[in-house]
Amino acid sequence: MKKLRSTTVTRARASMAVGLIVAVSSLATFGVGSIGTAHAASPSVLRVGTWKGIPGTYSTIDAAVSAAKPGDWVLVAPGDYHPQMDHASPDFSHAMGGIQITKANLHLRGMDRNKVIIDGTKPGSSPCSPAPGDQDLGVTDPSSNPAGRNGVLVYKADNVSVDNLTACNFLGGHDDGGNEIWWNGGDGSGLIGMTGYSGKYLTATSTFFGGEDTAAAYGIFSSDAAGPASWDQTYASNFNDSGMYVGACKQVCDVVIDHTKLEYNALGYSGTNSGGAIVIKNSEFDHNQDGLDTNTAISGDPTSPQDGACPGGATSPITHTHSCWVFMNNNVHDNNNADTPSAGSAAQGPYGTGMTVSGGRNNTITGNTFSNNGAWGVLFVPYPDDGTPVMGQTCTGEGGVEVPGLGCVLESSGNALLNNTFHNNGYFGNPSNSDYGQIVLNGGHPVNCFSGNTAPDGSAPTDLATIQPTCGPIMAAGNTGGDLLPQVLCDTGITACPPGTNYPKATTPVMRPLPVDLPTMPDPCAGVPTNPWCPASATVTTVPGTPTTTPAAPATPIATEPRFTG
Repeated sequence: MKKLRSTTVTRARASMAVGLIVAVSSLATFGVGSIGTAHAASPSVLRVGTWKGIPGTYSTIDAAVSAAKPGDWVLVAPGDYHPQMDHASPDFSHAMGGIQITKANLHLRGMDRNKVIIDGTKPGSSPCSPAPGDQDLGVTDPSSNPAGRNGVLVYKADNVSVDNLTACNFLGGHDDGGNEIWWNGGDGSGLIGMTGYSGKYLTATSTFFGGEDTAAAYGIFSSDAAGPASWDQTYASNFNDSGMYVGACKQVCDVVIDHTKLEYNALGYSGTNSGGAIVIKNSEFDHNQDGLDTNTAISGDPTSPQDGACPGGATSPITHTHSCWVFMNNNVHDNNNADTPSAGSAAQGPYGTGMTVSGGRNNTITGNTFSNNGAWGVLFVPYPDDGTPVMGQTCTGEGGVEVPGLGCVLESSGNALLNNTFHNNGYFGNPSNSDYGQIVLNGGHPVNCFSGNTAPDGSAPTDLATIQPTCGPIMAAGNTGGDLLPQVLCDTGITACPPGTNYPKATTPVMRPLPVDLPTMPDPCAGVPTNPWCPASATVTTVPGTPTTTPAAPATPIATEPRFTG
């Protein structure tokens, strides 16, 4: 199937529907943990622009980041910044960024989330301008094509935090561009190239669409990076793959995603081959084509599979099972958009679906609300990967089955859908449209389980809660759900639709405006060493990945149980 562009590796980050070793010292602290060595005893604070009438020592973020040493802080005053580090020093051996951070333990922080703008448009353009002539597609690469641009790029640097700012209009091109804020441990390498990262109070968007070849692809993004890590109070919109992405981190992802809002994307969240301890909670996924998806692939973002099992055979303090990938206390609604940008396999996310697990394994979905998704609230489906396997992976080696016309079919197995509330899903009214559904093409895998859900619009097949109430047993044979398989194939555009079906069809993308007045850090000086902008700050620095808020108690029977913190 068609994948997103890349000159280094064919990626399947976003899924189509039918398509640690975690650094923890004890089980009770999954997702927090120590994050490596302490910062330098006396980190410097480099200030960009003018804050409350006090000028800094730098006029550009480029200069401050270049001058900073590991452990330093770069504070940025309000302004529309057009960073040019990729233009000034192009290096086509790896991805480049307008801001390139390659120093461990560095902290980049804006003083106002809505007014500090890292802008991918040409210098002199208005903030996040949608005008075609203001767009910058990057330097010309060796093949004489525009390379595309990334915004804030953290490259193989441990324990870097990026906080309290907006990034916009970093567009795609012939090379690896189109990513607004990216922690990159070595994209496509199949290796974990960095450990520890955090971001909070971040906005990522694009206001311009000039075609899928140059569209912005990902908002807030990590790849080939292990935790402990956290993203908190984040927002992303208008991306042709996903607003947020965690991929290629095997079973050492160890990330907590909290208080995020993802809307108007092809996929709100996507995660390929990302497993172990991942917790996504207290967040909202709305007005996307498909609310979110996690998937296994053997042709991209190595190495597979997407496996939410706790590493080392451990037990999750949240689920009290082997599953450490947990989606909890989220609101997933109105994901029916046909006017988002969409490309590659993300374009085949099923319209009108709240959440899709595509070839994913051992994931737990609990205590969430799924509403007003016109096709299905939640789908468990195989991922048919017809791409060329990378990094020596094989179909059979990952438990897949070669199916003519589909490629390697990787089943979703061992997932748990527990104690969720569904309302007004499946209202498109096509056969099989319902609160949740499951397609299994080939038996021989642990069953998915369904229990405790409030699902007035039922399931496909109709009796999933009765025949599969408990995870673990091996499914003897496939079950395509009757009408469910042809309906999903229709909705994704893989095959022709049965007569009389009603699903949205892709239209010209509509780019929503730059959000304003999103919550900013209450105290941007918190944890920053004393400096002219922060004269009363504590001298103890914060640690990326450390929790900054008290998590809400889950509204499910596991409310009183031990749980991940973050």
